Amino acid sequence: MATHSQVLRSCLHRLTASGHINRKCLRSGEIVGLTCSRSLSMTHSCQAKEFAFEMACSNIRYGEGVTKEVGLDCKNLGGKNVCVMTDPHLVKLPPVKATLESLDKYGVNYKLYDKIRVEPSNHSLKEAIDFCLANKFDVFVAVGGGSVMDTCKAANLYSSKPDAEFLDYVNAPIGKGLPVKHALKPLIAIATTAGTGSETTGTAVFDFKEMKAKTGISNRSLRPTLGILDPLHLLTMPERVAAYSGIDVLCHAIESYTAMPYYERQGQEDPSLRPAYQGNNPISDIWSLHALRVTAKYIKRAVKNNEDLEARSAMLLASSFAGIGFGNAGVHLCHGMSYPISGLVKNYKSKDYSDDHPLVPHGLSVVITAPAVFEFTAPACPERHLQAAEALGVDVRNVKKADAGKVLREVLLKIMKDIECPDGIESLGYTKDDIPALVKGTLPQHRVTKLSPRPAGAEELTEILTKSLRNY
Repeated sequence: MATHSQVLRSCLHRLTASGHINRKCLRSGEIVGLTCSRSLSMTHSCQAKEFAFEMACSNIRYGEGVTKEVGLDCKNLGGKNVCVMTDPHLVKLPPVKATLESLDKYGVNYKLYDKIRVEPSNHSLKEAIDFCLANKFDVFVAVGGGSVMDTCKAANLYSSKPDAEFLDYVNAPIGKGLPVKHALKPLIAIATTAGTGSETTGTAVFDFKEMKAKTGISNRSLRPTLGILDPLHLLTMPERVAAYSGIDVLCHAIESYTAMPYYERQGQEDPSLRPAYQGNNPISDIWSLHALRVTAKYIKRAVKNNEDLEARSAMLLASSFAGIGFGNAGVHLCHGMSYPISGLVKNYKSKDYSDDHPLVPHGLSVVITAPAVFEFTAPACPERHLQAAEALGVDVRNVKKADAGKVLREVLLKIMKDIECPDGIESLGYTKDDIPALVKGTLPQHRVTKLSPRPAGAEELTEILTKSLRNY
């Protein structure tokens, strides 16, 4: 946690940058010629910045075959009318079968909703919400990856407050970003991919069709009551899903570790308004770095061999580790730019994903700009970028701070090549002419972009996207 002196130094450096204090005076420890009004301004500025952070996470249960307990969980929660949510592909596979068998075994009454869209939209969310409003469920069970879990979170949120307007809780400036004041129903999230970490977070992301960009809802109240991590479910995960969900773990971890420090963010008078994404902090740092170490060791094995239970189990845990990290610290530019990259998709389709509509898988849309992003952000906190590279296996003992961005870029490119990621946004169907639209779609993503350690406006985003046209 930031000490008083750290916060004071931060305030002094901000005043120096604005020209209020001479840099030489700051180095010598003397603040000469500072007027009374400026002293008051400095004090107010210090108070206006955040001084605290909060740790929030779902309960997590891990173990091979642990899904068999979900029926008892629902019964213990008093569930008399349970909603089970999944997607049209998973409904035919063992994870859903195991879930329903457990519910049946313990006599739990449930209804199955299997129409969830991979990479959900505001329209698909509303369909799920309407289903839940009509059935008045008292417990929710999500069986799937991030798309299923995020849809279930949104359905729980809005069906628990029938008079809410859809934009009430959507992140500002796209929506109103209102705080969640009402109680939600218990939600159990059973993960079937290793990447999103959505079983640990209070975030739900979706395509806002009218804007052709992704946005989301972010509030601690959305967190699942329980996240179930059953490694056996990952044995049915296709190769590309393993690749793109796995690489999302890596981006979650690096972005949260390099995000703006929590004490640099604007403070809130009411602690209930403190956002879920708070900036890097001592607790999130631990989870993020550990997720990087595990990902570096196991991602290639997990992608190449779906029968490698050790590797896939490790990636499942890494996903939750990173989820705890970014669920409290936040992400920044990779995710901010991923939203229009997904939302403006033209004709791109990926192997192993739904082929009924063009789709850029979320993890791919995030990592495709990562090499350029971290090269851009490195000058703001080179030590953290070097520590991230070290966690990924790079010997950084003799690396200069000035080269931190290049070093992290190179190790990212190697991992991307190892798991056969497409070469840049051109491979996803975009050209240089599309960059203005991608920038326009990124700029409103304040929830994440404002956490970048280095400010990025339209000019900087254009530079990053241009460098990302081709990565290799």
